[in-house]
Amino acid sequence: MKLCAVIYQLTKQFSSDERFGLTNQLRRASVSIPSNIAEGKGRLTRGEMIHFFGMARGSAMEVQTQLEVAETIGEGHPTDLNEAYDLAEEIIRILNASITTMRRAQKSNV
Repeated sequence: MKLCAVIYQLTKQFSSDERFGLTNQLRRASVSIPSNIAEGKGRLTRGEMIHFFGMARGSAMEVQTQLEVAETIGEGHPTDLNEAYDLAEEIIRILNASITTMRRAQKSNV
């Protein structure tokens, strides 16, 4: 959720030319992360949870890529871009660990 808030604040700095481009993409991808985690937690099987955690991880990587694009085209303050990138990196590490743990548990229950 913190990443979403940071992304929304960051994209307020973007030029109006990016309102329907990069701003929209970053906001949608950042909201997709906690949404997919919540959906995964609400599913009935571990396999489904792994699937949605993987989707959340993909969205976090999408955010990182879009932040790199923003930096390349000169949108956003570098400190704010780095903060958001680091938050996304932390989310990816947590999701990777969670997915690995769930996969191990899934294999041990087979």
